[in-house]
Amino acid sequence: CSFFSSNAVPLKVALINADPLGEEINVMFKVGEDLRQDMLALQMIKIMDKIWLQEGLDLRMVIFKCLSTGKDRGMVELVPASDTLRKIQVEYGVTGSFKDKPLAEWLRKYNPTEEEYEKASENFIYSCAGCCVATYVLGICDRHNDNIMLRNTGHMFHIDFGKFLGHAQMFGSFKRDRAPFVLTSDMAYVINGGEKPTIRFQLFVDLCCQAYNLIRKHASLFLNLLSLMLSSGLPELSGVQDLKYVQDALQSQTTDAEATIFFTRLIESSLGSVATKFNFFIHNLAQLRFSGLPSNDEPILSFSAKTYSLKQDGRIKQASVFTYQKRYNPDKHYIYVVRVLREGHVEPAFVFRTFDEFQELHNKLGILFPLWKLPGFPNKMVLGRTHIKDVAAKRKVELNSYIQSLMNSSSEVAECDLVYTFFHPLLRDEKVEGIDGIARPTGSPSSPTSGKVGGEVKLSISYRNSTLFIMVMHIKDLVTEDGADPNPYVKTYLLPDTHKTSKRKTKISRKTRNPTFNEMLVYSGYSMETLKQRELQLSVLSAESLRENFFLGGITLSLKDFNLSKETVNWYRL
Repeated sequence: CSFFSSNAVPLKVALINADPLGEEINVMFKVGEDLRQDMLALQMIKIMDKIWLQEGLDLRMVIFKCLSTGKDRGMVELVPASDTLRKIQVEYGVTGSFKDKPLAEWLRKYNPTEEEYEKASENFIYSCAGCCVATYVLGICDRHNDNIMLRNTGHMFHIDFGKFLGHAQMFGSFKRDRAPFVLTSDMAYVINGGEKPTIRFQLFVDLCCQAYNLIRKHASLFLNLLSLMLSSGLPELSGVQDLKYVQDALQSQTTDAEATIFFTRLIESSLGSVATKFNFFIHNLAQLRFSGLPSNDEPILSFSAKTYSLKQDGRIKQASVFTYQKRYNPDKHYIYVVRVLREGHVEPAFVFRTFDEFQELHNKLGILFPLWKLPGFPNKMVLGRTHIKDVAAKRKVELNSYIQSLMNSSSEVAECDLVYTFFHPLLRDEKVEGIDGIARPTGSPSSPTSGKVGGEVKLSISYRNSTLFIMVMHIKDLVTEDGADPNPYVKTYLLPDTHKTSKRKTKISRKTRNPTFNEMLVYSGYSMETLKQRELQLSVLSAESLRENFFLGGITLSLKDFNLSKETVNWYRL
């Protein structure tokens, strides 16, 4: 066994499997925590997952076992091939929680081919949606990056349910959990497949809203099950007021459309919360007393799954930055081709490293050799509007100089495992088609105006109580003449309308071709006969501060073509 570094210092116990062909079973044995609450929370999440699966919605949830074995003690199953978000983020320094790429790059390390990475990203999108809904409905608090975990298959899951039903920990007079649930920009980076909003994020929003509405239909089930536990003595489930949190969270009096709008606003609020990242950062600082480089059984560099040594790989005779190449992953960036020649080899090997990976090497050498004078490292800051290719050319020279200085320094530094792990060929290096090949994005458009000109809009149209409800859900693939990302919003009219009294507008979505709105535009006081003589005119415009708003696309729908007695949800070409 071994132990963990959290406050309760729980044991990690490996149990021998009764099945001789089975793998060993790893559990955490905790003393000092009432695991009945964890058991209850996990049972609730398991029931949610069962409801979703029965409705054909597989959110790829990771459900692990938990068993209270006595007063304030018990066992928790450990999920294999998983790490905490803190462990992943601190690979990029103590401020890793403020960076967008750590989770994506960690997943890419374990899923080097495009097919594997796409599958892992999909698992992340679905499981993240499930976690957001489950933790919100149950009011799971004390969320920090040491109790959110990620499997190398992309499945995200939460652990440690010591605070629930909205009983948040406090920083003085402030709630530590300020956001409705944990959804940070590095998670959004994986969901979108890059920095900019894409239709993948629209899928994530739809999954969240669908999952939330399915649980809402079973609100009485969850309230009844939790009420059975009122007499159990759980400190955070002791009275009817604790049940009220779940009742309020499930919004049982609202329609599915209203609940969709509500949960979309929660997503926006969580994603915009700096408090969550600051909370993660504080947790990283609190854990620094255990910091330094990873132990021998852990990866020494974030982009390499294992540690390698001179003895394993052979002595490096020469290393140099050979050239640089343009990549799309999915955003354009440059990667540096390093030529490595080892003793006893006639042909050199080529490895491909980003500037950030060079910087990680330099930072960790500084931790490992604090008293040595290491070579100077190129400045990451680029001032002014320097062309990205010019920056890459300049850095190629500087990085080559850095490598030469590093390899000519003392043998303790130049021949350490950290340096040899950096130069060890990874699976991604072997899959590159020659050093002259430049990776292009699959199906890369030849010009900004190719593809679906105008884009598409997803609408929900329904009618009840003399009121027409138009929910503007998503828009995808908007196109602009100058290729810049627009600031889209939607405007509608019911025609004919000579006095323009039927104008309705959504909020403005900033700098995106794939906005999510989930906003309801309402027309009250219309009979169904009147509406059958009207047309819905919808326009998408870009809001500009220094020039006139410009038209991005539009559509006119004749309402006589709709069965207004039921909801119609569809995509329409602009």
